[in-house]
Amino acid sequence: MKKITVLSLVAVTLFITACKKSSETTTSEEKQVAEKTGEVLAVNLEKSNVDWKAFHKGGFAPRWGTLAIKSGEISVENNEVTAGDFVIDMTSIKVDPASVTEKDKKYSELEAHLKSADFFDVEKNPTADFKITSVTNLAAKDTLEGANKTVSGNLTLKGKAVNVTFPAKVTVANGTATLQAKFTVNRTDWDIKFGASEADPAEWMISKDIEIGINVTASKK
Repeated sequence: MKKITVLSLVAVTLFITACKKSSETTTSEEKQVAEKTGEVLAVNLEKSNVDWKAFHKGGFAPRWGTLAIKSGEISVENNEVTAGDFVIDMTSIKVDPASVTEKDKKYSELEAHLKSADFFDVEKNPTADFKITSVTNLAAKDTLEGANKTVSGNLTLKGKAVNVTFPAKVTVANGTATLQAKFTVNRTDWDIKFGASEADPAEWMISKDIEIGINVTASKK
């Protein structure tokens, strides 16, 4: 009886977590990009990057790493971020060796697989990009610690743009703007479907979810 109770509690917790995640991040068709107004700041490439985290089904055996930002700008007017965009270098994708603990697995092999046509096909698509479509005040402040804005933008992967909306911490002070966020998307929205079909029992254990962390700092040119 105790075992059943524990399993039930775990199931409820996972259900609540899934509901909260879906309410925080939404996707839709590509939208018109926000016009850059006010002062345009250049993204500091040394202080900015993208984190990623992927999972096997049920959250098991997570893998994580980083991507470099190649270029970008954020526009600021009246101490508010009005628009912005940045280009992600997909050839820079890194897998943290600490995330691959199995003796028969190598992080370098996973890096090569992620760069292949099964996933991001970096030979044909060496860059991805994110273009802000809107920045609004965040009504609920309990979604992400410190989050104060809702950011929407077109995220382009493998040549396909999907609009993503998520809570973010956005600050503007002393000629510097920062944007920090962590959100989860379904990779199949960008037609990245390797290992996503339950019809293939050898591959379907790979989760469709990808957790993306954005850490961008921009300052006066």
